[in-house]
Parts: sequence; C-alpha cells; structure tokens
Amino acid sequence: MARCMMSRSLSGPSMKKAILIAVVCLAAFCGFISYAYGWTAYYSAWRLVVGPRKRPLRDIKFERTETRRARGQYLVEGVLACFRCHSERDWNQDGAPVPENARGAGHRFDKEDIPNLTAPNITPDRETGAALWTDDMLARSIREGIGHDGRTLHPQMWAAAFSKLPDEDVASIVVYVRSIPAIRNSLPKTQLTLSQRFRFNTRPEPITDVVPQPKFATPKDRGEFLEFVADCAGCHTDWYHPGSVVNGQLFAGGNLIQASNGDKIFSPNLTPDPSGISYYDEKMFIQVIRTGKVGARKLHGVMPWVFYRNVSDEDLKAIFAWLRSQTPVKHIVDNSEPPTYCRLCFQKHGGGDRN
Repeated sequence: MARCMMSRSLSGPSMKKAILIAVVCLAAFCGFISYAYGWTAYYSAWRLVVGPRKRPLRDIKFERTETRRARGQYLVEGVLACFRCHSERDWNQDGAPVPENARGAGHRFDKEDIPNLTAPNITPDRETGAALWTDDMLARSIREGIGHDGRTLHPQMWAAAFSKLPDEDVASIVVYVRSIPAIRNSLPKTQLTLSQRFRFNTRPEPITDVVPQPKFATPKDRGEFLEFVADCAGCHTDWYHPGSVVNGQLFAGGNLIQASNGDKIFSPNLTPDPSGISYYDEKMFIQVIRTGKVGARKLHGVMPWVFYRNVSDEDLKAIFAWLRSQTPVKHIVDNSEPPTYCRLCFQKHGGGDRN
C-alpha cells in the first residue's frame, strides 16, 4: 500500500515539477560556477577525476658521457638552480649555499608555509632517493610536471619554465643527477590538497615531439631563452594583485617570497627604470651575480646568486641584454627600508611610500 502511494505521489505533474526544479537548480549551480570560476572550472573538475594529461613512459636510457655530465652540472648548479629547492641550505653563510652533504637530498617547504610540499631526494640512493626511477621518469618530471608515479607535481617544480629545454639538455641533466653522491634522507611525500589538485591537474602538457637545440640570432634572444628557463620573471613580477598598476608588469618587482629560513623578501625591480637597474652595465651586472653584492649591500639568499654565479659570462651578458630590452616600470622596492604602503602594488614593502 505504502509503495503504491509513493509511486502515485511521484507520477504525473508532481514528477514533472520535481524534474523541472532539479534542472533549474542544476542550471543555476552551473551558471554560478561559470560566473565565479569561469568555464575552465569544468575542465579542472574533469582533470580532478581522471588525472592530469601525461604521455606513456619510454624505455630509454641516456648514454653516460663526460660531455653530458659537464653540461648537466652547468645547468643544474647554474641557471636552473635545481638544488635551490632539492636541498637544505646553510643560512648562516652569505647566499645560503648548499652543504656538500645535502646536494640533491631534498627539502621540506614547511618554513615557506607550504607544509604539504616536499622537493624529493633526487640523489641515486636506492631506498630514499631516485635510484629506482627510470631516466624517462626524471625527464618527464623535469619538463612536463609529472612525477615518477604519474601524479601532478606542485608548480614549485618549474616544469613550465623547463618545458623549453631541448632534449639534449634534459638528457645531460639526468646524466649529471645520476652522477652525484647518493645520500640517504627519507622525506614525506608531497600531498596535494583537493583544491591544489583541482587547480594543478590542468597544467601538465605532454611533450611528444623532438625538442632541438634552439638557435639564437642575437645575444638578446639567447637571454630571453635563459631568463625563461631560469624563471626570473616568475620571482621578479607581482602576479597576485589584479587591478594594481604593476600587476603582471614583467620584472617590475614586488613579489613577496618566503625563504626557507622563514625570512620574507620582496623581489626588486629589474626593469631599466631609475627605480630598477637603469644604472647597471654589463660589468656591474656580472659582478653583482658573482659576488652577491650591490656595492656594499648584500643580496638576500632568497635570490639564488650562489647558483647563478656559476653561469658563464656569455650567458650572463645575454640575460642582461634581455633585461635591458624590457619596458621601464617605475616601482621602488627596497628591502633595506621599513615597509610602507605602496599605491602601485597595494602592499607594504620597503620604499612603498615613495611610489
């Protein structure tokens, strides 16, 4: 009897009305999501369910040669600054260099307020490092942002910047990383939150075509490439204050960065404006990178000059040529001064009241 009454109550006009209400509510919900997050929210939700885009792993092993090992060392310990994240650093020394017994052994980002993030041990230790990862697992993680186990990597791994690296450079990096001393250092695995997976799973882009060595017509072109893979603009640009005058203005500074010792530093302006580095010439630029000093003032170690000092004069000159070609942007950022409100970036930083 009860079952019959229930079936009657859900039939006819009542059923149609319930379906209509459900459709309207679903449409309203979809409209709200589209308005609040854009239509890309649906793709993000899809990737949250099915996982990131990724190519199958290849059965390859890069030939170990001294030429590759040396090139890999130049990249890893220079312009790519891989051990900046994949190592603990000695903040008691100028520039916070990496101790020899920590190179590549990994780092937790708890002091940078990303407690769920770990840059893994990439030394060839069999139990706690990357010894059991294949060469293509490493290559795919470097350029495509996919971990050895197929998961999306946190964008703190600069795969988007490294995506332009040619195949031979990637092979050289892998060969060099395989050659460093194995260090036993067990670390927790990165655990991306649901929100992070929703946002990050759309980022990986599989690389299936050959990536040849780039050719450059001018030093400036070479500098553009080197700056991109070093992600200089990533740090020296404020990306997080939409509506401000300097938001998204490349190299205009004002990006708040938290160092692994807990210090918080605003990136300075690198544009050829008087508030930036208009007074630099090639010689001064190279000297600053080599010594970590602007005159008598020391650069904070959050600027990884201890790695960039290993970059050749030719490459540093090319990077400087690229920086000199940028649009000048007035934005005084001076970490030696007390923080004051800046009307250009809506933040409080040294020199802010002079903007």
